Amino acid sequence: MRQRLAILCPGQGAQHPQLFDLANSDARVASLLAQWPVAAACGVSLSAALGDPALLYANRIAQPLIVASALAVWEAIKSSVPAPVLVAGYSIGELSAYGIAGALPAGELIRLAATRARAMDACTHPSARQSLLAVSGLTAPAVHALLEQHRLAIAIQNGDDSLIVGGMRDDLRAAEAGLQQLGAQLTPIQVEVASHTGLMQDAVEPFRAALQQSQFAPFKMPVLAGISADPVSDKEAAVSLLSRQIAETIRWDQCMDAVAEAGITVALELGPGGALSRMLRARHPGIECRSVVDFRSLAGVVKWLERQCH
Repeated sequence: MRQRLAILCPGQGAQHPQLFDLANSDARVASLLAQWPVAAACGVSLSAALGDPALLYANRIAQPLIVASALAVWEAIKSSVPAPVLVAGYSIGELSAYGIAGALPAGELIRLAATRARAMDACTHPSARQSLLAVSGLTAPAVHALLEQHRLAIAIQNGDDSLIVGGMRDDLRAAEAGLQQLGAQLTPIQVEVASHTGLMQDAVEPFRAALQQSQFAPFKMPVLAGISADPVSDKEAAVSLLSRQIAETIRWDQCMDAVAEAGITVALELGPGGALSRMLRARHPGIECRSVVDFRSLAGVVKWLERQCH
């Protein structure tokens, strides 16, 4: 059977001080990374961003870093691995996915990530902090009334009973007892914005305008849209869906099903973290899934893909 490879690009939450170590083990990529506008996008040097947890998890810095990290790893391995037939990204990872697809260059995507983060930060206020909360063990219909009561929304649906809920931090805290009484397991998420909820609506148009100004190249493979799981391979759809996902629910469950329906047999997550590969493996056990964080070297990643896609 012919093997079909998909690339998965993660979102925020798993960044760490060694974020670029794997990519930097390739001297060519290390030199290239030094030329990318990461420091300009973050507003601080890369070493400063990686060395301070407060900066590393700040939205305005985390988004450009996540995009740069995924694209750097891909740059290091892309000439040595089979060509993917599909790429999907989770939250800010959807922006990274357009780099894997060849639609936009790394420098432009890093700048767009900074624009996206600024637009989202403009929807927040220090006196009314926002956040996200992982809720597992309950379905969306089971929590609908409680979320509505506390002015909360489902930001990401990862599975039938696996949700990311977003809203004001005080509202999230007020809802915790009720969610636990219903049987939910709760995990706070270290983010500063209620991504993919209506609280981000004012960020949609500024980001759409920035995307519209970008010069897209022909797509080498389709990108799955997070809010619909539809394959995207042109600028018009990309601009609309990428901007809308800032304030609309991500259906990652449907994206994983679309990966399976596309006949994907092997999936590689570019890191940081391995949540996407774990979720896909659990939902579709027939797909061989790994993350680059599972390997000690770039050579290990390449050898695994060679074996799986032989």
